[in-house]
Amino acid sequence: MHHTNNPISLKPKNTLLVILAFFSIYVIWGSTYMLNKVAVAELAPFFLASIRFTTAGLLIFIISIAMGKSLAVTKRQLLNSFIVGVLFLSFGNGVIVWALKYVDSGFAALEISAQPLVVLLMMRLLQGKPIKLMSLVGVALGIVGIVLLVTQKEIVTKEGSIMGMLMIFACMLSWAYGSLFVGKADFPKNFFVNTGYQMFTAGLTLAMASLVFGEQWISPTEWGEPVQISMVLLIIFGSIVAFTSFNYLLKTVSPDKVATSTYVNPIIALILGWYILDEQITLQSIIAAAVLLTGVYFINTNRTTFSIPRFSGKAQQMKKK
Repeated sequence: MHHTNNPISLKPKNTLLVILAFFSIYVIWGSTYMLNKVAVAELAPFFLASIRFTTAGLLIFIISIAMGKSLAVTKRQLLNSFIVGVLFLSFGNGVIVWALKYVDSGFAALEISAQPLVVLLMMRLLQGKPIKLMSLVGVALGIVGIVLLVTQKEIVTKEGSIMGMLMIFACMLSWAYGSLFVGKADFPKNFFVNTGYQMFTAGLTLAMASLVFGEQWISPTEWGEPVQISMVLLIIFGSIVAFTSFNYLLKTVSPDKVATSTYVNPIIALILGWYILDEQITLQSIIAAAVLLTGVYFINTNRTTFSIPRFSGKAQQMKKK
């Protein structure tokens, strides 16, 4: 056995990293809905998200320096990190936290599970990618699932719930565009440093949004214990671990594989919301979830739909060197 062939010796390590990264975006992200719901009961949404991401970004910088990583970036890389930070975090996450004031955490997670459907339609509109038959079936099922989900009497009659649903939909568009943008933009070489810049710039944007909306800023010492615990978990696991994993996966595997987290997140969010926050799970929600996730599955079985030839072969080899 010769070990001269680099990619082969790289593989086991990469495989383990990929598995751990998927675990992070599946399980840890599934729990963030419940944690955000706990925190937003006491704290203003943009203030909450700002503290979470600014702190996470600063911690990443400190860890990076301790590991001897360079924080140097070009202007272009910094700008790209800022853009993605706004698409994914300032808007994509900050507005979801705001929406959680109006809707249950399990419901929010289920609505967001239609994300691959949005990515697919956006690839069709922006990149002219044809949608294959299997994916069309998926899109149809996804739309039926969403309609079943959002037309429930128990939900529609709640005050502010329509507003919450629309906010979440806007976030999905922002995430979908961000996912396509990441595929072809220039970022800081190191995943960790890249995540740090995205979080830190997003945290500052969110702080500005918080001031513009006149939110009340409360010192962490005055938060209730459940909120303090939720914030620590959100910063360390929900932000640093899961988001670094997400960035790593977007560069390592195709966007549609990363989007599979959308099957698992809502199920974990529904269970935690029901178990910890006593949220109701209606029969219609369960049927909607089944139809919606089947649709997402159909979209994702069609691996080739999402392959972006320009960035596959050569780009991957370049990155491995």
